Amino acid sequence: MKTYKIAVLPGDGIGPEVTAQSILALKALEANNPIKFEFTEALVGGIAIEKTGNPYPEKTSALCKDSDAILFGAIGDPKYDNDPSAKVRPEQGLLAMRKDLGLFANLRPVKTWPILYPASPLKPELLEDVDMLFVRELTGGIYFGEPRGRTENGFKAFDSCVYDKDEILRVTKIAFDLASKRKKKVTLVDKANVLATSRLWREVVQDYAKQFPDIELEMQFVDNCAMQIIRNPKAFDVILTENMFGDILSDEASMLPGSLGMLPSASVGKDVALFEPIHGSYPQAAGKNIANPMASVLSAALMLTHLGETVLAKKLEEAVDSALEDGFLTPDLGGDKSTQDVGSYIVTYLVK
Repeated sequence: MKTYKIAVLPGDGIGPEVTAQSILALKALEANNPIKFEFTEALVGGIAIEKTGNPYPEKTSALCKDSDAILFGAIGDPKYDNDPSAKVRPEQGLLAMRKDLGLFANLRPVKTWPILYPASPLKPELLEDVDMLFVRELTGGIYFGEPRGRTENGFKAFDSCVYDKDEILRVTKIAFDLASKRKKKVTLVDKANVLATSRLWREVVQDYAKQFPDIELEMQFVDNCAMQIIRNPKAFDVILTENMFGDILSDEASMLPGSLGMLPSASVGKDVALFEPIHGSYPQAAGKNIANPMASVLSAALMLTHLGETVLAKKLEEAVDSALEDGFLTPDLGGDKSTQDVGSYIVTYLVK
């Protein structure tokens, strides 16, 4: 029997609610398969600030580094969002965790389900056969660049966007490896007509692409890509881009399946990997039992794939597909099922 140590970071808002359903689903897999999960919870984000003063405590770091994988919920709290003067913020915990664990690449798959076409603002004919994968650089760019700050009078603020060749190359290798197993196409998204960092991205990616003549490389400016994702989403396979562009574009792409609640993600690096829904903490829904847990469950499926348990990952995906087909839709998808309703359906499907 294989045993996996999983660090569980429920975080803020709806994070604990959706993560709880993923844990129940993973436990359901233990019933009929030679596998066991050891779940250990730790603090991160706003809840960690409240209890320790640190959004990413040392105990959390140590647990993550001693685990086979990390199942993460969400970070964010309105009381910090609405206080520009706050010195410590939940999001600092997420950025610190990415740096600490070397999580330099974020993978965000986007697919569509026919039953959810009505939940999307796009026409159904545009949603057929959509299957794209964002590969977003995660530890560089404007989110981490120095210098940053404000002038003493507070009238001016500045951030720096910084990339070096090695940062670009390591995430490029991941994108091309994934494309080789998919539809063999990589779209590099940048703003090379304006930004020096984007021109470096083009140089590095074009040079690396010479090793893969069977993989098509196209390049799009970020504003054009934002339009093409809506105009012709099925034209994309792997989308490779820098940190901020990937953050924005993948959220835009969430409207293809109809809800952020359907999109999982993986953050990978040299050692441990982290798996999370992309939807954020959604504080307006916290505690109301209405949050969609499917993105969290699908993130758990990505975790199983990463651990080499591809058959079990497929079972989780099938459970989500079945829940959708049987109309177990939360309010974000136009349904009336609760978080627990969906979670219970998935558990029942897996046990049977």
